[in-house]
Amino acid sequence: MGTQARKAMRVEYLTAIADRGYFKSEEILACHMAGIVPLVPKSSTSGAKFEGRFDKADFVYDREYDEYACPAGERLIWRYTSVQAGLTTHRYWSSHCPRCPIKSKCTPGDYRRVSRWVHEEELEVMQARLDEAPDSMRIRRRTVEHPFGTLKAWMGATHFLTKGLERVKTEMSLHVLAYNLKRAMKLMGNEALMVAMRA
Repeated sequence: MGTQARKAMRVEYLTAIADRGYFKSEEILACHMAGIVPLVPKSSTSGAKFEGRFDKADFVYDREYDEYACPAGERLIWRYTSVQAGLTTHRYWSSHCPRCPIKSKCTPGDYRRVSRWVHEEELEVMQARLDEAPDSMRIRRRTVEHPFGTLKAWMGATHFLTKGLERVKTEMSLHVLAYNLKRAMKLMGNEALMVAMRA
């Protein structure tokens, strides 16, 4: 979508802001590779954090040695690499886990294993950008939610009137076109819009 938006807007530089539902590692990497700056917060799905144990964020990655430091100060070293759902992932853990005095705060298993995607650094760069721009999600809500709220109000409580993806896409495109025309009329006035459309 970011690539299509940049093409439609005819710009070189583009920042793509999306909500948590759009967080997908491969898409974020694709944006970075295409020169698009993505800002997408990651959903917190950690069962460990929910249960009061250490979260992955509590483990600090050391890029120089390719290992993690755990909250107890132990080293989690690289053990193996695997491919899961098309993503190449490294797995790390420490041999010290069974003797750790704070193991109960870390894992119910024998060892606390930490996974790292080979392009995890791209996600970290994006998170650092999000941390520096805390208003990003507020801006996204103000910009995006109002048009969708208006469209939903126009459509009422009904479903789409058509069936099938192509027809529904057409119906939605007509709703968006109507919204954009009404917005342009409000901002420019009917006469100025007619002149602009003729040019």
